[in-house]
Amino acid sequence: MASISISDREQKKKRIITLVLMAIFLMSASFFLIDRKDETIIIVSFPNGHVLETEVADTPEKLLFGLAFRETLPANSGMLYIFESTGQNHIWTKAYRFPVDIMWVDESHHIVGLREDAAPCLDDDCPKFSSSPEVVRYAIQAEAGFIKREGVTVGQELKYTLRM
Repeated sequence: MASISISDREQKKKRIITLVLMAIFLMSASFFLIDRKDETIIIVSFPNGHVLETEVADTPEKLLFGLAFRETLPANSGMLYIFESTGQNHIWTKAYRFPVDIMWVDESHHIVGLREDAAPCLDDDCPKFSSSPEVVRYAIQAEAGFIKREGVTVGQELKYTLRM
């Protein structure tokens, strides 16, 4: 009789563990499958008149994952990172599937640093890109080649418009 109750306990334990793992998986999957129409979109205007439609990374999850797991980045679109505070902020390209250009922006919306063609990283230990030595409040990721194609330079002032 003792062996039956131990077996029953093990079965229940396995079921509970399976249910917990399924719940975690479903919550994780839902994060990546959310309807992008509910995302905050900010239009970033450059001095040359070009505009970039950016999805806002303003939550800890979005700041961590960024553009990870996406197949492509549509032309004239990107990701605007709004960091919790101004400082030496970092981003990485872990689990990205395409290279990106990164523009580092200070609180006054001036570009203070550029990183062209940041390669995707599929390793466990990925490099972090920073604005060093400048302090920043924002970072913008766009498709690789955007900086060169649009003539983006350090010192340019950007304008942000919330899309309603």
